[in-house]
Amino acid sequence: MSREDYEVVIGLEIHAELATKTKIFCSCPTKFGGSPNTQTCPICMAMPGTLPVLNEKVVEYAVKAGLATNCTISKDSKNDRKNYFYPDLPKAYQISQYDKPLCEHGYVEIDTEHGKKKIRLLRIHIEEDAGKLNHDEFAGDSLVDLNRAGVPLIEMVSEPDISSAEEAEAYMRKIKSILEYIEVSDCKMQEGSLRADVNVSVKKKGDTKLGTRTEMKNMNSFKSIERAIKYEVDRQIDVIEDGGKVEQETLRWDDVSGKTFPMRDKEDAQDYRYFPDPDLVAIRLSDEYVENIRKSLPELPESRKERYLKDYKLSEKDARLITSSKYLSDLFEKAIEVCNNPKAVNNWIISDISRILNETEMDPIEIPFDGNQLGKLIILIDKGTISTSIAKKVLEELFENPRDPEEIIKEKGWIQISDEGAIKEIVQKVLSENPKSVADYKAGKDKALGYLVGQAMKQTKGKANPQMLNQMFKEELK
Repeated sequence: MSREDYEVVIGLEIHAELATKTKIFCSCPTKFGGSPNTQTCPICMAMPGTLPVLNEKVVEYAVKAGLATNCTISKDSKNDRKNYFYPDLPKAYQISQYDKPLCEHGYVEIDTEHGKKKIRLLRIHIEEDAGKLNHDEFAGDSLVDLNRAGVPLIEMVSEPDISSAEEAEAYMRKIKSILEYIEVSDCKMQEGSLRADVNVSVKKKGDTKLGTRTEMKNMNSFKSIERAIKYEVDRQIDVIEDGGKVEQETLRWDDVSGKTFPMRDKEDAQDYRYFPDPDLVAIRLSDEYVENIRKSLPELPESRKERYLKDYKLSEKDARLITSSKYLSDLFEKAIEVCNNPKAVNNWIISDISRILNETEMDPIEIPFDGNQLGKLIILIDKGTISTSIAKKVLEELFENPRDPEEIIKEKGWIQISDEGAIKEIVQKVLSENPKSVADYKAGKDKALGYLVGQAMKQTKGKANPQMLNQMFKEELK
């Protein structure tokens, strides 16, 4: 059988660290990057006799995420103990939620090559993060850092509605975008604030029974998720085609070799021996509490996209790209406030800014300049103070060492030459140095004019006013 004879079934369990100032059951800070074990206390280190106290902000943020993804909010919820031993989990259990999660039965829509597709959310629940093991391969030792232990998470569990690696990436990008807009997580994947466990299975087309699934843990990059799914789908199909049986197991994805490796047998719910946490009271939410959170929800990406299509006449593709990230969208809106030129702002974001982000693998949240600086850059182009080619250099400087664009062009000597006498002198020099191009232009070859203008721009290092150059060359060539 060929690959086309199989259907792929994928479900994602997305873990997002919540942007609260303190941990879920104690007052330790959640700031990323502290020295090991400096953001800990007896509670998150699981010292005997300590008692957890639930951080109310965690519940608020989880409800916010549930409402933004069309979930039903449970008015009666609780915390449970999920029992398993691991060196970075000092209690030997994780406080999570089992049968009564805060949010259930939601959905988001993603864009696919066949149109919009609804991906259902089974549940969103709150839980605490574990610590982190730092492995020393040379000494053969592992050290535990408990700064992350007790950092609040929401786990967003999808139904197995995803049918390809591309859809999985689109779904995760949509969830990331929503969480950014409602400001419950910074979603910095490089810092582990957003990661996913990916469940993959394959079945022959027409089969009603799902295939045996494997789970790939803690994936924190879109590229890795896509590569890992494609590899795992091919591996499972090869196992079946060779007459073997896919084992239910937890896998580790190795980005260097591009392969998955077994970690352990996959656990089921009964393996964790869930039971209600006796130290924490039930979570009871009033209708008023939920409604107040609903009213506080900001404009979400889909709504903002529709507004851009209507108000700024952006293309569907451009509006989708800009609103896919709150940080890009905020940059767009602020820059328009400054320069009142939405078309130019759109062009700079979807072309040069997106190109630099892709080349550097930078997330939009890491853009070091703001919409005010981008708007000022566009004003300098509109005024004729700098050319577009110089503006590209200014943009690169904004990424490297952000400051006021005017300060950059003065410091670098990049102010555009718009003096008529100076332009004429440059034009005459270029004409005298390029008699063949002059002859070509007079013979009807219009492309020769572009070459001459290019030579003038080269001689002035991009500082000559291109409109004046064009006009002057045409006058001289008469």
